[in-house]
Amino acid sequence: MDEMQAEVQTVEVAARIDAKGLACPLPVIKAKKGIVGVEMGQVVEVECTDPGSMADFKAFANSTGHQLLLSQQDGSVFRFRIRRTK
Repeated sequence: MDEMQAEVQTVEVAARIDAKGLACPLPVIKAKKGIVGVEMGQVVEVECTDPGSMADFKAFANSTGHQLLLSQQDGSVFRFRIRRTK
């Protein structure tokens, strides 16, 4: 594990969002609401089961300017960590 991966794994998560069982676009909508509820620079973690979420969260980060720190799959669960940047 390189230094960047280690930092992402140990970053403090300000809010956790359980979007498991929800289909697109609901996981991204829940993430958007969660990000508004944290301070600038804080991190929101989202867990979901929608297979399209990998592409959805990358597009979400690109369109909003928030930083996608983590995008991983663990079995049927997808986990994302997003840092609020504005």
